[in-house]
Amino acid sequence: MKRILTITTLLTASAFAIAQPTGYTGPTTKAAPTGYSGPSSVPLMTAKDLLDKGKDDQYARLQGKLLSHKGGEDYEFADQSGKIRVEIDAKHFPQGVSIDQNTLVELTGEFDKETFGESSFDVKQLKVVGK
Repeated sequence: MKRILTITTLLTASAFAIAQPTGYTGPTTKAAPTGYSGPSSVPLMTAKDLLDKGKDDQYARLQGKLLSHKGGEDYEFADQSGKIRVEIDAKHFPQGVSIDQNTLVELTGEFDKETFGESSFDVKQLKVVGK
């Protein structure tokens, strides 16, 4: 009797495990969600204004283009006012989207103001605005 109960329990548990949904793994035509894309209270600034007037650890948004990859997480960003070094972790690039020096992007992140040396912008979110 104990043996039948054990076998019944194992079969029931196996059937339950098989019936549990595991998520869709097939092809899709929709892009994965990229997070919030609505309005923001984080101010839109220019690279020049951020470098001239920005405060350390200040959140800001920049719109412009990534001109070049300097290595690692470092990129050169430019808008109509000038250039700034930005740090972008690979996880912040949208999957399946090619970004080059002609792609208009919006970067949201935190300004790292340096007293000595080069200040930079630590990107927390990257959105493609246009090509």
